[in-house]
Amino acid sequence: METRVAVMSIIVEQTETVDALNALLHDYGDYIIGRMGIPYRQKGINIISIALDAPQDTLSALAGKIGNLSGISVKTALANLS
Repeated sequence: METRVAVMSIIVEQTETVDALNALLHDYGDYIIGRMGIPYRQKGINIISIALDAPQDTLSALAGKIGNLSGISVKTALANLS
């Protein structure tokens, strides 16, 4: 199956949902290339970037599940590789 390289940018505004987010990321761990988390204490948020290599439907499913978590925003950027 063809895969796509992508970066997901996640902003966590409610820390109560971090356990659910980490559980989702663990479930999709086979597709994760790398992850970086930055706590922004002055604003009370956390910023997470995740690099992935996965099928398009898998990327969409993960982004949808993350987006459904309360207090979490997610955006995905896809590489234009052929």
